[in-house]
Amino acid sequence: MISSLTAEKLACVRGTRRLFAGLSFSVKAGQALALEGANGAGKTSLLRLIAGFLPQAAGRVFVTAEGAEIADAEERGRFIGWLGHQDALKASFTVSEQLAFFDALYDAPSARSSAGAAAGTSPVTTGEERRSAALEQVGLARQAELPCRYLSAGQRRRLALARLLLSARPLWLLDEPFAALDSAGKGLVARLIALHCGQGGIVVAATHEPLGLGNESLKL
Repeated sequence: MISSLTAEKLACVRGTRRLFAGLSFSVKAGQALALEGANGAGKTSLLRLIAGFLPQAAGRVFVTAEGAEIADAEERGRFIGWLGHQDALKASFTVSEQLAFFDALYDAPSARSSAGAAAGTSPVTTGEERRSAALEQVGLARQAELPCRYLSAGQRRRLALARLLLSARPLWLLDEPFAALDSAGKGLVARLIALHCGQGGIVVAATHEPLGLGNESLKL
């Protein structure tokens, strides 16, 4: 678990364009930060910079864990769960197979289930139980054996949320988390964010819609 995410005088340059400079903020465990701004303002770039996908032009970003500052991008990435625009799905895989792939990739502790904890259920101990709990939580249990090619855009987003739950990462970086979702799906996202923060997690979300948590916002 991490106690905070901190940025100090960050600057980001894409090509020859400076998107932002002198950007500083701190988000503590249990808090959410909404990134607001017009299209092209740099919201996604800031998320990618925090995740370590992009280098900063100036400044520093780090997470604090057990009193130690972790600024190295690769080490910082071990604490991050990412929800971006791309589905990262293989069309021929079933929903269950796709989730099993990501479960193995994340290698989350088998004794811990983010999905089960978020649902308020008893802890589950096997990978199959953990994945089933995640699918139930995001409303995809009935689609478990459906090939991913047949999923709607909203269902693909729900599967991405299940993947996020399975990651068991304390810092969630969410790029337009409400995209492609109906009102029920948007309510699901809001509940998952609230539960994650309630369990001591941190959320940074680029969004044009309010998170509904009384969270802090950062205008880019």
